[in-house]
Amino acid sequence: MKLGFGRSLLKALRAQKKISKQIEKAVKTARGRTKRKTSRPPKPILVETTAFGSNPGRLVMKSFVPTTRLPKNPALVVLLHGCHQTPESLDAAAGFSKLAKERGFVLLYPQQTRANNSQNCFNWFRPSAVARDRGEVRSIKQMIEHICERHRVDRSRIFVAGLSAGGAMTGALVANYPSLFAGAAIIAGMPFGSARDAMSALRAMKSGATPPLGGWGRPIAEISPEAKAWPAITIWQGMEDRVVKPVNALACVAQWLEVQGIAGSSGRLQEKPWGRLQSWKMSGQLKVALYSVANMGHGLPIKKRKSVTALRSGDPYVIPVEISAPAEMMRLWGLSRFRI
Repeated sequence: MKLGFGRSLLKALRAQKKISKQIEKAVKTARGRTKRKTSRPPKPILVETTAFGSNPGRLVMKSFVPTTRLPKNPALVVLLHGCHQTPESLDAAAGFSKLAKERGFVLLYPQQTRANNSQNCFNWFRPSAVARDRGEVRSIKQMIEHICERHRVDRSRIFVAGLSAGGAMTGALVANYPSLFAGAAIIAGMPFGSARDAMSALRAMKSGATPPLGGWGRPIAEISPEAKAWPAITIWQGMEDRVVKPVNALACVAQWLEVQGIAGSSGRLQEKPWGRLQSWKMSGQLKVALYSVANMGHGLPIKKRKSVTALRSGDPYVIPVEISAPAEMMRLWGLSRFRI
């Protein structure tokens, strides 16, 4: 009896020792995984480039280049963030890097610094920042040239879009370098030449910009008198915008119609479930379009997902509504899903 009991006890002790070793091994494995996770921070989606030119505007260059599914000569999309934003916050909320990966294009994000502007706004209202081959527009053009050469970009497919101050800077870029771009989107932006300093910029945003002598087309005609062709311009505006008064979108429309010699009365008006679309064409091709989005304040519209109950995107200036500006831009610019 005692012998049988001793064997049972020995067997139980061995089993317990085996279980203890297995638990210890599992704990070490879990700790190792946790250590690996914490010691290897996730690779940033956007990559910074420091040497791209003289950079007179003292901006930061960030980009996203898909490692797979990239055609031999890809298109380039340039995106300009708004005040209080960063390229990372805009990209995370609007998903442009995901679109770049799906559709095979290169993505460029110029970034403002607080040393230039305490609110992280592009200085669209400073003449020295938006004059041809000077300041911030020169820095952005240098970024475009650098990324075009490095990634063999198709120069006939360079597109630019911007939100708020970035939208106003988009207008400045097209005004200075019209032949550089195949399409542009000004989102909650301002007409080119509507301000000369921070105070006049704030007044124009809140009350509406005053047309310059000679009309809205004059500031662009003066800076690019040799231009014969212009990219298609889409203008996006929230009807409930309290930061940039919607009348400024009408001024943007008047500016780009005038510089191209298009009569305002020749446009087509369409009522949409998401708001109102006005468009102007020449020879059957879209030249200017105004997307007036209902029930939307100041920001970039993205499509509201049915599975998401909260109307938040992670960025207060990226707003879920009934239309997606990124998707519409992809459609208008011919950036369809890339197939190898």
